Amino acid sequence: MTSSTPRRTVLAAALAAAAGTAASVVPAVAAPTGRTPAPALVDNRFWSSYADWRSGTGAGTKAVPGHRPGLVLARPEGRTDHTDPHTGRTSSWEYASWTSPVHTSTVPATEVIASWNARTPPGTWIQVELSGTYSDSTATPWYVLGRWASGDGEEDIRRTSVDDQTDGRSSVWTDTFAIDDPASGLRLRAYRLRLTLYRAPGSGLTPTVWRIGAMASDVPDRFTVPASAPGPARELAVPRYSQNTHVGQYPEYDNGGEAWCSPTSSQMIVEYWGRRPSAEDLAWVDPAFADPQVCHAARFTYDNQYEGCGNWPFNAAYAATYPDMNAVVTRLRSLTELEDLVRAGIPVVTSQSFLKEELTGAGYGTAGHLMTVVGFTPDGDVVANDPASPDNEAVRRVYRRREWENIWLRTKRYDASGKVRSGTGGVCYVYWPVDPAPARRRALRSLGLL
Repeated sequence: MTSSTPRRTVLAAALAAAAGTAASVVPAVAAPTGRTPAPALVDNRFWSSYADWRSGTGAGTKAVPGHRPGLVLARPEGRTDHTDPHTGRTSSWEYASWTSPVHTSTVPATEVIASWNARTPPGTWIQVELSGTYSDSTATPWYVLGRWASGDGEEDIRRTSVDDQTDGRSSVWTDTFAIDDPASGLRLRAYRLRLTLYRAPGSGLTPTVWRIGAMASDVPDRFTVPASAPGPARELAVPRYSQNTHVGQYPEYDNGGEAWCSPTSSQMIVEYWGRRPSAEDLAWVDPAFADPQVCHAARFTYDNQYEGCGNWPFNAAYAATYPDMNAVVTRLRSLTELEDLVRAGIPVVTSQSFLKEELTGAGYGTAGHLMTVVGFTPDGDVVANDPASPDNEAVRRVYRRREWENIWLRTKRYDASGKVRSGTGGVCYVYWPVDPAPARRRALRSLGLL
């Protein structure tokens, strides 16, 4: 149920230190229910339209219009050798790049997490980078936020994050850019994203990228958050899968099912939207294993540097490999915003940490766990598909609203030894189809995701 220790241990220091004042958020749009918007803490900016792709600076890339506009490698701008640290193999690659316009965040940020939606045929891959300007007008270096391929065949690089990146003022660990000392007042004021598309020389193949962007945030230190008022009840019919039925299966992917909370949650929502891997996709899975699609999700979210399946953007990227799916990592500012999404028909994967006694009915404690919020009861309690359950039948849980709200939205907590640890401050995955219904579109737009 817990995420791999290396990422959470290192990232905890940055998250626990996060402090600062709240700034303005994406344009103030009233919540779909008409309730008062939460305090401004989060800025979302994503590039996905034909106009968006044309607004950036390309070197060998081309914007492609159509039902789902995208960016492709039109002509190589150069060639480079890359040694894959996980295979030791050095290969030559042609490449082209695209750099976004500078985005000035409405929230001078202590953290930034990028997301991308793409397809990479065998023998192609992408790299995502960020460079920003601090609040004192100095610049960051270019940080690598991910080297990603949708496949993992012999022709492909190994999907990976890049740790140990720092300029002494900010750092990147796995999937999160963070200011090292938020108490200093330093913030990231603006940033650019750079996409580099790679392919084997002369292949003529290309990655296609449909969406790229980032969530920037400045969530203040908090052990507790104010209680919110419940809205109308609704529960979505989301498939239920237990990660624990996969314990011991494919231990090369983060120790097997005991650590597969993130891909198991992602797979539930992928199937809620009517997508799933084909029989051919699943042919590699032992036929004796139930729910082979969960094994598939674990394999294709696996981060070789993190040595786990809990890389947040890699989970979103996996979901978006299915036809006409969008997927992002963001933060929500309140449980009310999550209710608005669910009420519009959009389930959400949430990330949280807690002691056993802090969440009644869970039966476990965790330093990092993902679950899928699928509804709310008439009393406002949270209905979650919790993959940390003994079997599929036990996955549906009802958690007390006040307890759940606090463990998800806080940024600081105490562990069993009384030491201060980090909380995720409302981190979640949001997945939805390319052409959402009007109510869903309104809910997504209110959060700056469309």
